Amino acid sequence: MTTVYIPTALRVYTERKSTIDISAKTVEELINRFVENYPQVKRHLFAEDGSLRNYVNIFVNDQDIRTLRGRATEIADRDEVSIVPSVAGGVDPLPSLTQDEIRRYSRHLILPEVGVDGQRRLKAASVLLVGAGGLGSPVAIYLAAAGVGRLGIVDFDRVEESNLHRQIIHKSSRVGASKLASAAETLAEINPFTHVERYEVAFRSDNALEIAKDYDLVIDGTDNFPTRYLVNDVSVLLKKPNVYGSIFRFEGQASLFWAEQGPCYRCLYPEPPPPGLVPSCAEGGVLGVLPGIIGVIQATEAVKWILGIGESLLGRLLLVDALAMRFRQVALKKDPRCPLCGERPTIRSLSDYEAFCGMPAREDSGASTDDVTAPELAELLKMEQIDLIDVREPNEWDIGRIPTARLIPLGQLMERLNEIHGDRPIIAYCRSGGRSATALAMLRKAGFSSARHLQGGILKWSELVDPSVPRY
Repeated sequence: MTTVYIPTALRVYTERKSTIDISAKTVEELINRFVENYPQVKRHLFAEDGSLRNYVNIFVNDQDIRTLRGRATEIADRDEVSIVPSVAGGVDPLPSLTQDEIRRYSRHLILPEVGVDGQRRLKAASVLLVGAGGLGSPVAIYLAAAGVGRLGIVDFDRVEESNLHRQIIHKSSRVGASKLASAAETLAEINPFTHVERYEVAFRSDNALEIAKDYDLVIDGTDNFPTRYLVNDVSVLLKKPNVYGSIFRFEGQASLFWAEQGPCYRCLYPEPPPPGLVPSCAEGGVLGVLPGIIGVIQATEAVKWILGIGESLLGRLLLVDALAMRFRQVALKKDPRCPLCGERPTIRSLSDYEAFCGMPAREDSGASTDDVTAPELAELLKMEQIDLIDVREPNEWDIGRIPTARLIPLGQLMERLNEIHGDRPIIAYCRSGGRSATALAMLRKAGFSSARHLQGGILKWSELVDPSVPRY
């Protein structure tokens, strides 16, 4: 069997299949059988006299058949044939370009790989972006600038001052505003021809399929594991590509997951890390320009997929080290044991992703007996001696701290247990409560059964007790 690669522009006629297998001895025979199976393709490949249209290119194993024997070129099992037309895209007919759009996209139009019809495909395309933060900002900006016709964005957060060093779609004047409203305002200024669909909700198991179903592909701009696995599972169940990106401190990753043709995110990471092991960007920090690098790579992958050009990151994981300015890649393969896209899948619907990742559900945000509120801690510090342990990193300690605290970073806690006073109340704190909850579990396991941690971390202390402590 010979594998035939179908470009994005023709997949609307091939049941969204990107490849098909055909048994044939020549390119002529292969094309005829292809048209027999998918008759609507015929008018896009052949002129009225039956000749192959002069704007259709065919490659056998990356060689143009015009440099071989044309349609008489012989093919064999395991050969790969690529049909690359310059017309006919994601819908029939493709939307036309106005004079204003032709002027705007002129530098695209003069690229042979894009041209007028490629730009029309971009205009016809629909992309769902989950997250309008660090990754989502450059993705949205460049997809809108490129002329993607319909851009859906999911985000329910508000703009904070600490976002601005990396989330370039937002502005200082919009601190406190809805991220969706802020993003839409910026995108309207960049390209009024892009229609932005807003979903100001949390992307959850009960709404994700409905939100994503009408989009061509999904882009992962998330910053937490539950939503990342949800984005992946939605994409697999809906048979859509998932353009993945992630960032942490000075390193980033990017790939294209598409279970129809290669691995999904679960093939790479079957299970999430234990809660607290991998800090969020809010806890661990991130170089401001890094999401720009990874986000632009994601946008590039999306544009290439829409146009059906180039070599995607499908089956490859791109690793970026910004400190060393080194780009590496590793090969990825579909895991036949994957519970979602493998040979015997056991996951056929969405589930509770907070529980899967070992995190509390969103509704469970109230205090518990493990928590001490900031005002309660302030009173305790007046009344008795407290072993107050700051489990943040030294650079965070330098920003600000709670008086009487001492620094034992979370990564050093187990080896420094002998420094903890068991004869006085123990309270741990971090920036916002995540790492201190992990520290609490470690302390309890080590025998400090009465230990507690500060609810909301030093941010709540600054908000409710001592505003002189900087918030970051």
